[in-house]
Formats: sequence, C-alpha cells, structure tokens
Amino acid sequence: MNRTLLSILKILSKENKIIGSKEISKKLKMHGINLSERTVRYHLKILDERGLTKVFGKEGRKITEKGRKELETASTVEKVGFIINKIESLSYLSDFDINSLKGRLILNITYIHESKIKKAFKVMENVFNSPYVMGHKVLILEKDTENILVPKDHVCIGTICSVTLNAILLKAGIPIISKFGGVLEIRDGQPYKFGALISYDGTSLDPLEIFIRGKMTDVIGAIKNGFGRILASFREIPVVCLDKVKEIYKIMQKKGFKGILMFGEPNQPLLDIPVGIDRVGIIVVGGLNPIAALEENNIQTDTSAISVLYDYNELLDFNNAFEKFK
Repeated sequence: MNRTLLSILKILSKENKIIGSKEISKKLKMHGINLSERTVRYHLKILDERGLTKVFGKEGRKITEKGRKELETASTVEKVGFIINKIESLSYLSDFDINSLKGRLILNITYIHESKIKKAFKVMENVFNSPYVMGHKVLILEKDTENILVPKDHVCIGTICSVTLNAILLKAGIPIISKFGGVLEIRDGQPYKFGALISYDGTSLDPLEIFIRGKMTDVIGAIKNGFGRILASFREIPVVCLDKVKEIYKIMQKKGFKGILMFGEPNQPLLDIPVGIDRVGIIVVGGLNPIAALEENNIQTDTSAISVLYDYNELLDFNNAFEKFK
C-alpha cells in the first residue's frame, strides 16, 4: 500500500460519501500529491480490484469496510505523531475566550452504560472536588447531536481536555509545547515524580488513554490519602512568557478553571525532566482523571481523548449534572 493509495483511502474515509476522481484529485494536493484525474482513476481501479473501494457509476467511489480496515492497519506507523498534530490543530481551531467564557473549547468524550451512571457520578464527585481536573464543567448527552453520536443505552460525558490550556495560551500569542503525557506520583498531596511518560510526538494513541487502560492510576488514593498516581502532562513555554502565563492562569482560576500543578524555573529541570534552552517546564493535570477513577472502580468506559470542539455555554456544572442522576 503506497502513499498515494493510502491518501486516496484517507480522503474517502474522511468524506464518508461518494466522490469522484476530480474531487479526489483536488483533495490529494492537501496531502502533497499532484495527480491528474486520469491518474487518480488508475489508482482507484487498483483499489476497486482489491475490494477497498466500491464504484457507483459516474458518481464516483466510496470506501468499503475492508478499505477502512486496510487503512487502519496500513497507516499505523504513519500515525506516529498523530496525537501531537491533533493537539496543535484543535488548539488553533478553538475559539474559546477565557475572559468572556464564550466559544468552543476542547473536550474528551466518554461513554458509560446507563446502568452504571449513578455510581459513576458518585465516584467522579470526589475527583471534581479535587485539584486534579481542568474545571467543573461537563457535557452530558443522552441522545445524538450533530457532532456526537451516543450509543444505545449509554450516556455521553464530556470532560474539559487539558489541551484547552494550549488553546487559551495560543490565543494570547504564547506558544506552548506538549512534550509528554504521564502518570504522576503524588506524595503528601504534592507532585513527586513521573512514574511513566510517553512522548506526544512519538505515539499514534493518546498516552493518557494508554495509562487508563493499563490500570496504572490511583486517582482516588491521591485524593483521599494524599498518596497516589494521577494523569498529568509535561509542557514547555518560553522563558519570556512565564509571567504572562501566570497572569492568564490567575484569570483562569477566577473563571473556574484549574489545571496547572507546578511551574518550573527557567532552564531548570522540573521533577527531573530537562527542558529546552530558554524554556520553562509546567505540569498540567490530565482531563481524564475523572475517567481514570471510574476504571479504578471497575466501571467500564469507552473514551476518546482530545475528541471534539464544543460550545462552552452547552456545558453544565458538574454538581448540577450530578443532581440529575442521583
């Protein structure tokens, strides 16, 4: 499966509709591939023969289920770095304004079976009253919306993703680099060290999802006893922006946001993690800590991190949402 065939499958998969060779030829340019319609038709014929696409007369092609599976398998290596690209794209696309509390911020999306939802809210209540969340607002959906499909007999919960911090700083002209997602050990209620780290630009999956699935957290222990393991990430900002970031974070706190656990010192390691020249490290809580607590309590979840942009005004205060499911 060469790059051109993969790119065509990606286009068909993303469009999820019948499109012709002319449109595919235009969209291939976004992938850095310049092909004539005739050459595109040649490649489409190869995909047809392999059963990866289906012809709909002169209308064009549509990807088959076999094509989707082939795309998923063939592009795994190519997806390395996918998460960091997603972080950067959604940070740019978010139009959330911290001062007016208007616009779209970034959410993690989790599905929980409706039979477990009361227990789930009871567990999450402890987390939302701790320092280990980005904010108290959540999205609750019991049926499909334009952007989110809710499986039958499930409830969708959207938690504020920590990448929202990136978006807020980017709108203020401050570049921020997401370096690692990790499991942060808490001792005596304070960050102690990272027990595990995964580089955002070296993975095709969100690191925090991996740690949740691996049962590597103890969020409840960190909250109740001051000793445990939470989800967190390590980021860098330019030294010249440090004071401005602290100013913005004070505004965030006044507006009901949390997130930053620690600021480092210029050009100094933070919790033994080195930083780049003229940079400062910061430690940010993972937006999926409430979901990690659910898994710790054997409540099965289906989660997609850094999932969607959603209007802030559509979110509910967690305590109000909790009352609904008591």
